[in-house]
Amino acid sequence: MSQDKPVKKEALANKRRNARQFSLQALYQWSLAGGNLTDIEVQFRTDNDMSKTDLTLFRELLHGVPAKVAELDEHLQPKLDRALKDLDPVEKCILRMGAYELAFRLEVPYRVVINECVELAKLFGATDSHKYINGVLDRVARELRAAETQRNNRPA
Repeated sequence: MSQDKPVKKEALANKRRNARQFSLQALYQWSLAGGNLTDIEVQFRTDNDMSKTDLTLFRELLHGVPAKVAELDEHLQPKLDRALKDLDPVEKCILRMGAYELAFRLEVPYRVVINECVELAKLFGATDSHKYINGVLDRVARELRAAETQRNNRPA
């Protein structure tokens, strides 16, 4: 029985990782072409095997990020070294997803959020964009998750 728990935890982590990857792709499509989010969701669910995907997380990110985009951008812009409009579209989507999770998915540890976004940047972003994503989201986490980041950064 005790061996089942790590397997289930790993399977859940993989489902969430898949949800973030599909969400990033769908948000990228939305950011470039616009369109109805429900139509984009239906398209992704039709065109992709999402049997190993956390569909609840996929839907939350796909609909939640655009719904809160102004608020997310307010958290991001002061942490950037350039205007948000000048960011690579993939980086912008990853940063918004990360800021969304930091702000609204408090059950997910901030380090997990940052790591997942760094991995997305390595997979879909430009060379070394993961370093930029890491630095920006670390600064956002210090603002949105101050107690958690301070607790985890204390010397042992």
